[in-house]
Amino acid sequence: MRLMVFLFSLCFSLTISAQQTPISKANYAAAARYSPKKLEKLVFSLNVDPHWLKKSDRFWYMYETSEGKKWYIVDAVKGEKKLLFDQAALAAKLTKITDDPMDAQHLNIDSMRFIKDENWVHFEVKSTIDVEKKDSTAKKGTPPVKEKKIFFFEYNLVTGELVELTGFKKPFRKPSWANISPDGNTILFGKNQNLWYMDKANYEKALKNEEDSTIVQTQITKDGIAYFGYHSDGFGETSADKEKNKNKRKSVFVQWSPDSKWFVMNKVDNRRVKDLWVINSIADPRPTLETYKYWMPGEKESPIEHLLLFETATKNNREITSGLYKDQDLNIWSAPAKISTRDDEFRPSLWLGTNDKFYLSRTSRDLKKIDIAYVDVKSATVKTLWEEKMNTYIEIRRLGMVNEGKELIQWSEDDGWGHFYLYDENGKLKNQITSGPWHCEDILGIDEKARVLYFSANGKETGEDPYLLHAYRVNFDGSGLKLLNPGDFDHNGSMDDNKKYLVNNFSRVNTIPKSVLLASDGRKIMDLETADFGSLLATGYKFPQPFKAKADDGITDIYGVMYKPFDFDSSKKYPIVEYVYPGPQTEAVNKSFSKGMDRTDRLAQLGMIVITLGNRGGHPSRSKWYHNYGYGNLRDYGLADKKAVAEQLADRHSFIDINRVGIHGHSGGGFMSTAALLVYPDFFKVAVSSAGNHDNSIYNRWWSEKHHGVKEIISDKGDTSFQYNIDKNPDLAKNLKGRLLLSHGEIDNNVHPANSMRVANALI
Repeated sequence: MRLMVFLFSLCFSLTISAQQTPISKANYAAAARYSPKKLEKLVFSLNVDPHWLKKSDRFWYMYETSEGKKWYIVDAVKGEKKLLFDQAALAAKLTKITDDPMDAQHLNIDSMRFIKDENWVHFEVKSTIDVEKKDSTAKKGTPPVKEKKIFFFEYNLVTGELVELTGFKKPFRKPSWANISPDGNTILFGKNQNLWYMDKANYEKALKNEEDSTIVQTQITKDGIAYFGYHSDGFGETSADKEKNKNKRKSVFVQWSPDSKWFVMNKVDNRRVKDLWVINSIADPRPTLETYKYWMPGEKESPIEHLLLFETATKNNREITSGLYKDQDLNIWSAPAKISTRDDEFRPSLWLGTNDKFYLSRTSRDLKKIDIAYVDVKSATVKTLWEEKMNTYIEIRRLGMVNEGKELIQWSEDDGWGHFYLYDENGKLKNQITSGPWHCEDILGIDEKARVLYFSANGKETGEDPYLLHAYRVNFDGSGLKLLNPGDFDHNGSMDDNKKYLVNNFSRVNTIPKSVLLASDGRKIMDLETADFGSLLATGYKFPQPFKAKADDGITDIYGVMYKPFDFDSSKKYPIVEYVYPGPQTEAVNKSFSKGMDRTDRLAQLGMIVITLGNRGGHPSRSKWYHNYGYGNLRDYGLADKKAVAEQLADRHSFIDINRVGIHGHSGGGFMSTAALLVYPDFFKVAVSSAGNHDNSIYNRWWSEKHHGVKEIISDKGDTSFQYNIDKNPDLAKNLKGRLLLSHGEIDNNVHPANSMRVANALI
């Protein structure tokens, strides 16, 4: 951070007009007051995170303020909220048992869950007592490892009775390698590139001791090899980690039928994908070469996908012929999990479908064609339901399944906006459910009996920032559209499993977050919480200011946020810094209040005006035209808007020094900030760019080809190939006039460090 700010300060001494006093020295002390550690003591809970119970319309949550943590139970039917327990009385009881002092404001309880018909809760308390850690895998002679003693309790919500569970053995946590069937009887895992299984009895042994020699585990497949196996190849692991873990059990990604009789997996052959390397300089005892597979744009050496359907009883599998497009992407949809199971130790991975079929999509490599289909389990065949085409690229979301697939709800941008469509089970369009110049985001719930769709959307409410999210309900036939949570805020709503209630959290960047409970028809049942900002505001914190401007075309509205120093003085002249992320999958512009201040509020305290703003080609939650504006021009598409908006703000506000403009960002923002400095060298004076994908011809194939485009070429012989060409930051190195700081992680296996090295090389 100090290096970054030092570079910014270098440009502060440039000549400016004499009418206003320039800010020429960074105020590190002001910024230090809002470090992440200090913010933990100033900002507490911002949202209500409900844990819905399974047997009633109740939920519990924990909420923290400057008075400590409190646990509440809410009865949605009665509209009542009360403390789960008398915290002072509970603290006294826990102190007596554990000998560790507690009070109502400092209850050290954890891992709470409801038990015994939801009249009791189970929780843990970590004490200060050191005990010897039990490790059945430890070798003889190994010095004992100490850990803090855990006390286990049950508490009766009706009587207030507290019971210590002496001798209680905490259930073993599900290991990451275990993929468990819905009925709990079959546990799948990978080992030495192949697929294995064990039954429930042996799994219980493994939970106690994974090295137990009496565990019976059976190998299902024998054809797995490196880069064409049945489990992951340890992406992200170092060479030392891979060697250490090569014989250990690994996780496998399979999806189960609801009745546990079948499971499906997409086995991927990565052997022909080319290798890429990074050097781990701090490996011990010697630096190591880390090798991994990495598919770059335009390369013909693509992965090959194999769709395998297994019968659980016999463990036999059939490969389903699923190829439709060359180098296609195959996506098997998972069924959404029930909200009320969030505290369960075990949540099975179910396919989206029934016992007899599951749904998937197949996308062409250029993402201009997509096929929505299902697999018939009995015949092991793929049956297409419908297809979509677009001249840029197609976005896809998980289907909404109605009455076991008798009807399907699909999200599509077919008319230029994200909307929902209703299909019958054979893929025939019945009707468009939502329509208009606004964006539907996600399905919140489906009431099959009432034939009502609950969903989130933005851009519909007149006079609001179009990014602000709301919840709506609409009938399947498109009638009865209703806004459920009005108000000029960014709303984050979550529904219960029965689609009767909505916990609604809402705020803007310049408001205090609040939470309420709504009925599914939008009626307000009760207020839940208002965030405690007393300590934060007492420090002199001031909210940032949302703004609206025009894009470089003078037509498109651009939305952003301005962050000022909290000791802002309008008689002074401030440099302006843009924190950027170009998209196209998002824009780095907060809409609701967030604790994350490092790149915005905190940076502004150094003595700058910091802005975040969108750009054409950025966020997907607007029109398809807006989102795809940068298609075919992935380097430069957002830069003109960044410059135009800064100029407009300087025209509005005399405290902005338009002769001192900085820009910074990470990853895509690192790439964009460097590009801005090189495309507009007389406007942007300094850039700080971390981990930038400066050369998208060597960034990952999916992101680069999707957002920039790849040309599909079909020869006279019918052969298909792909061409990719893109402008890169190193091409502009000769334009550098300002100050540029590049930083990059040496073992970044996503954005390879060669991206930054190529810019540096071009500058030499």
